[in-house]
Amino acid sequence: MARAVKPTGGLPVLAVVGRPNVGKSTLVNRILGRREAVVEDVPGVTRDRVAYDATWRGRRFTVVDTGGWEPDARGLAAQVAMQAEIAVTAADAVMLVVDATVGATDADEAVAKVLRRAKKPVVLAANKVDDARSESDATSLWSLGLGEPLAVSALHGRGSGDLLDAVLDALPEAPADGDREAGPTSVALVGRPNVGKSSLLNKLAGEQRALVDSVAGTTRDPVDSLIEMDEETWRFVDTAGIRRRVREASGAEYYSSLRTASALDQAEVAVVLLDASESLTEQDLRILSMVEESGRAIVIAFNKWDLVDEDRRYDLDREIDRQLARITWAPRVNVSAKTGRAVDRLAPALRTALEGWKTRVSTGRLNAWLGEVVAATPPPVRGGKQPKILFATQAGTCPPRFVVFTTGFLEAGYRRFLERRLREEFGFAGTPIELSVRARERNKARS
Repeated sequence: MARAVKPTGGLPVLAVVGRPNVGKSTLVNRILGRREAVVEDVPGVTRDRVAYDATWRGRRFTVVDTGGWEPDARGLAAQVAMQAEIAVTAADAVMLVVDATVGATDADEAVAKVLRRAKKPVVLAANKVDDARSESDATSLWSLGLGEPLAVSALHGRGSGDLLDAVLDALPEAPADGDREAGPTSVALVGRPNVGKSSLLNKLAGEQRALVDSVAGTTRDPVDSLIEMDEETWRFVDTAGIRRRVREASGAEYYSSLRTASALDQAEVAVVLLDASESLTEQDLRILSMVEESGRAIVIAFNKWDLVDEDRRYDLDREIDRQLARITWAPRVNVSAKTGRAVDRLAPALRTALEGWKTRVSTGRLNAWLGEVVAATPPPVRGGKQPKILFATQAGTCPPRFVVFTTGFLEAGYRRFLERRLREEFGFAGTPIELSVRARERNKARS
């Protein structure tokens, strides 16, 4: 049975809240010293609560960026507000960001009232104070009853040092580095929009961890949760749905695509979610290729299996045979995020993929096998000469990387043949294999 668990890192948590478009994500990026949170000059870009690691004056803490918080919100906006409230409940301290150029609005007053009731340490950031002339705008925010408003410009960095000092004063001390254990295996949930990634994360977590809406593209930042499955803790990262190639995206979608690629790079294994009720698309295949090229272990999950009838199963089998022939080594599970069907099969599939990803073959065993294969099926003649395979070695794991030393070029078809036979002999389920050829020139006759 899967369930969410509380993060075990022990770092103090700062929740950044405020109404839409006051500059929360820009301020988060300023705190982090790098561009992590998606920022665009459109209200409501951040929707989920998203956690980042931050450091100031040698102290580490976690920053949780939240969606715009509006009282009496409805629909998707209400879910955003709920995520912000959850973040405040789980935080050790809260930073309320207010647009100093606008002053305290009714929404700001309502948020301040909630924060006063929560009795959590609050740092009041008066944002968009870009110069000394604007500092007087910040003084009016004393009316919120949350203490001194700290004038800051998230865009230019003005006053950010004083703000961070105040944050450290509000947060408890973090445990020493030696007290932290190695983190759990990181799993990236990837796929095109609206295939059910957030729904699956929520089903695994047993709570509304990520926003779910019928509108495609609800998730924009990677959202992570610690999930306990089959007596093991995994770090699942729900990523933004990939609509197109990164270079073809624009605005928030472009930055979301970059975040997704970054989350994939930091993961050990990826669950590629496909919609079993619909035909495989070109974008599905492009995403699979992207994950394969990233070198991550792969599990393919066909979601919405509760919507698949006999006719669709027949068509899907044909699509898999025709379009996924080159990735038959990836474990496949048929799940339903809506009903919870077969989600317990994810953990065994992930372990299988990771085992293949970390597999190492000894040089002796590898070359004994290679000698038998080459003797039975020598490489094809090229340019009137037949290249000779000298030996092979495994250069690394995660993913498995092999180097074959030869006296000449090996055709692409023969390389694929070697990879296929490698899998038949040694397994490597769930992992791509990198196989390169290094041709050694024959010694030239001495003059």
